[in-house]
Amino acid sequence: MLRAKDIAKMIDHSLLRPELTVADVTAGCEVAKKYDVASVCVKPADVLLAGEVLKGSDVMNTTVIGFPHGSSKTETKVFETEQAIKDGAVEVDMVLNYGRLRSGDIAYVEQDVKAVVDAAHKHNVVVKVIFENCFLNDEEKIAACQLCERAGADFVKTSSGFGTGGATIEDLKLMRANTAPHIQVKAAGGVRTLDNALAVRSVGTTRFGATATAAIMDEAIAREEAGTLADIPEGTGSLGTTY
Repeated sequence: MLRAKDIAKMIDHSLLRPELTVADVTAGCEVAKKYDVASVCVKPADVLLAGEVLKGSDVMNTTVIGFPHGSSKTETKVFETEQAIKDGAVEVDMVLNYGRLRSGDIAYVEQDVKAVVDAAHKHNVVVKVIFENCFLNDEEKIAACQLCERAGADFVKTSSGFGTGGATIEDLKLMRANTAPHIQVKAAGGVRTLDNALAVRSVGTTRFGATATAAIMDEAIAREEAGTLADIPEGTGSLGTTY
């Protein structure tokens, strides 16, 4: 039986907008604690702050690497990763260099991902790799899935939230079909309602980024109390079309 808690533990509560103040980040972390979500995803400068607010909770402290464009040098991404871990991050969401991917330089992109994975895995830190699918064709998305698997990534992720588009059901199906079962899939961009969350869950997504956490969770709790919270058949749900 599906529970509201199952939905909560799929959510990476996103606090990545550049204009967010310290007060905004603190309030966002409190929302994440209230609903006991999987993690809070903050900017690197906010990892220490998030750690203080999340202390004593089960909510994980997550940050971003090479964000949002993926074009930092590999050495910079590794440094960011190591510093984030020192500050208390237990998961990192790195952006792969999708410009190099679109150029066909698979070896460069794979090495870039592997360097971050190796740095993180020394400390048992999970790595999610952001593709930015709105700029990629299907062949490039499949190549990204394959190189991330070879590099040892833990998750593949659709989007940064700062491109021209977010997650789609079609992309999530493609990513799930082209990665081994042990690699998880994360949706980002467009998951704004409980029905959106159920839609991505139905195609094998195990985590999604959200800013509308409170609305999603309030609806999930209400449906659980009413006895109407349930998974939906694959392919019967959809995501928002605006981004």
